[in-house]
Amino acid sequence: MSCIARKSRRRNRPPHRISLLCLSALLLALAYGCHTRPSIEPLPSSANSAAASPATDIRFVDVAEHAGLRYRWKIAEPHPINILQGIGNGCAFLDFDGDGNLDILLIGPTLALYRGDGHGHFADVTHQAGLDQLQGTFLGCAVGDYDNDGFDDVYISAYRGGVLLHNERGQHFTDVTKAASIAPQPWGTSAAFVDIDNDGRLDLYIAGYVKFGPETKPQLCDAHGQMTVCGPRFYNPLKGVLYHNEGKGRFTDITERWGARNSSGKTLGIASADYDRSGSQSLFLANDEVAANLLVSGGRRYKDNGAVAGIAYLTDGNVYGGMGVDWGDYDNDGRFDLAVAAFQSEAKPIFHNDGRGLFTDRSADLGVGSVTAPYVAFGIKWLDADNDGWLDLLVANGHIQDNVAEIQKELTYRQPIQCLRNRQGTHFDDITATACTGESSRPIVGRGLSIGDYDNDGKVDALIVDSDGGPLLLHNETPRVGHWLTVRLVGSKSNRTGQGAVVTVRAGGRVFVRQCTTNGSYLSASDARVHFGLGDADTVESVVVQWPGSATQTFPGMRSDRIVTLREGASSAHQARSSG
Repeated sequence: MSCIARKSRRRNRPPHRISLLCLSALLLALAYGCHTRPSIEPLPSSANSAAASPATDIRFVDVAEHAGLRYRWKIAEPHPINILQGIGNGCAFLDFDGDGNLDILLIGPTLALYRGDGHGHFADVTHQAGLDQLQGTFLGCAVGDYDNDGFDDVYISAYRGGVLLHNERGQHFTDVTKAASIAPQPWGTSAAFVDIDNDGRLDLYIAGYVKFGPETKPQLCDAHGQMTVCGPRFYNPLKGVLYHNEGKGRFTDITERWGARNSSGKTLGIASADYDRSGSQSLFLANDEVAANLLVSGGRRYKDNGAVAGIAYLTDGNVYGGMGVDWGDYDNDGRFDLAVAAFQSEAKPIFHNDGRGLFTDRSADLGVGSVTAPYVAFGIKWLDADNDGWLDLLVANGHIQDNVAEIQKELTYRQPIQCLRNRQGTHFDDITATACTGESSRPIVGRGLSIGDYDNDGKVDALIVDSDGGPLLLHNETPRVGHWLTVRLVGSKSNRTGQGAVVTVRAGGRVFVRQCTTNGSYLSASDARVHFGLGDADTVESVVVQWPGSATQTFPGMRSDRIVTLREGASSAHQARSSG
């Protein structure tokens, strides 16, 4: 959430860039052992598995009302709003009851849980799940099975609060915050479950924003004679907290011990990845108008490599208003790149992973910078919308000033969702006008964004928060898509859902590398299953899973257009039920 307007913001110049004297390339020898057969779920009859045509048009349709989502967000008065009122909320796709169908969690002053039937319909089970008993200034969420019992647990971030919810075998949630020793946060934003030390248990990072309350001054700032929301530079930073999972439902604050306090604060987005294939998870923190952080593990302690890596600042040396963030290999070179949502008139960086711990912002070359510059971006996710094997980009936009049109007539508070199509890793086309029509084209106050295939038809869908309206459930109705494979991981030595694993698929002479994670975007959590668009390939030659900690497992060839379950260390096939 950046300052009032770019031309009126004071920009903080960084110190001289740190010279990188030497980086040793670490070669990972992948031991392709354990040739096991996966459990396979056949293609649902409703799926279209035709190979993608170069002329295929991506199409999303908002079906929230038809699907049964009745939730509404409303920004509380008075107006104009302040920085807390404008931060917005998140959402999640998760499998609450473990039936293989995605459910939906919506975060706001009240929580809402909708159970999905796998056919596009959702039933409100908020009361049955016990979520209607919770109250607070809830903002975002993280999803992960922290006790490895096979059911998704949830952390709800909040202003002056926070709740850890244990999933009681898909029946209801129990508030275990105090029992787990998770402290209330002064202003928690995005959060992430991630196994930082590869002990098989998911740890928890909760990002912090700024010090702010009713007594804080200023509450509003003057912009061209209009009082409006103040930017983050007017407030002192809050830093995130890192909790280690000790097992048996207990967590320990290890922020200081692990060096995780060495961050800039003012964090709005967090995403983890084994971006250097070291076997350990690094954390990227998208910070608001202060230097971004890349926390890299070096033996039970984090070091901030953001400046050295080239992702702490924009190419011009300025800080940026980092909000949502996501890792993904957009050019299929086998390395995870980084997309960051930012403020209007700022480039939305696409940091290309050049290897050896270095990144280059390619947003201008890729055509992303110019088409995204007019908007204030929050939620952001990579997804292969047409299954052609190339990751596309979906962005949720919305201004932070509810009276921005009175300050700058050319700007609007409500802004469009953007869909950017990947042209084989060399350029992104803004196809919003054709991809989002009908209700999905309405301008919104966009904030949280999550992705997942909620009807198991092999096409990735999206869920988006409109902070002054209802949720958008974007059903992927692209008429002709490529072949696909969706991988569900089940860890044994690793955490149960395999979060942090890197999955490599070889199909049709091409290699695709994706990761298993629920974090990323803004205040939101996404489907833990790993989705691959395969283009023309109707057969998968092999699937290699690098489980957290670098142990690898190779699974033999299989047909495409199905959901497969891959179990760590499995010695025989286990037939799963059909997803249809």
